[in-house]
Amino acid sequence: MDIIDKILDRAAIQQLAAKGEPVTLTGCELEEVDLSNLVLNGWVFEDCILKKTKFVSAKLENAQFLKCKGAQADFTSAVMNEAKFIGCDFNNALFRGATLAQSEFKRCKLTGANFNTAKTLDISFEECRLNDARVNDISFNKQHLKSLDFHNADLQRCDFRNAVFEDCSLRDALLNNARFEGADLRGTDIGGVRLDDAKRFKGATISRGQAAELLAELGLKVR
Repeated sequence: MDIIDKILDRAAIQQLAAKGEPVTLTGCELEEVDLSNLVLNGWVFEDCILKKTKFVSAKLENAQFLKCKGAQADFTSAVMNEAKFIGCDFNNALFRGATLAQSEFKRCKLTGANFNTAKTLDISFEECRLNDARVNDISFNKQHLKSLDFHNADLQRCDFRNAVFEDCSLRDALLNNARFEGADLRGTDIGGVRLDDAKRFKGATISRGQAAELLAELGLKVR
């Protein structure tokens, strides 16, 4: 079923969900609507307004969010395995405690988003802005990370072992207990790294230019 260019409330979504089949919403507005605990598996939200929409504990497995605007949306504890987020703006959204196994985020703005305590097995990000985001405890082991902006992000306890960074930024990121053994950091901005953080890059590969930058950050002059 396709619903186009409608302003919808919780009652309308409940009525659609009661039919038990995935629905495609295109150009619809659900700003600040509370959709908590609803079963919306397989639904498609395309070019929708989801600002401050609440999906708390909702079931959104295999759901797709395409070109949506969802600043401060709340996905706390939602079940979103294999969900796809493509070309969306979910700045300052909450994903705390959400289940995001094998979920994909591509070309998304996730500035300030909070993924704390989320279950993120095999989650993937590509061409995303994650500056100031809280993405600690996430495993990126052996992933190819492309065009990810982690500037000033909380990356504590993240696992970047054997990951390849391409056109990424770790500038001023919080890296306490993050792991980088075997990582290829030559394609990332590691500016602003502090002495304690530099130690965490042990076992990683960096370029000569990055090495000089690290030494400069530590107050050493390279001649």
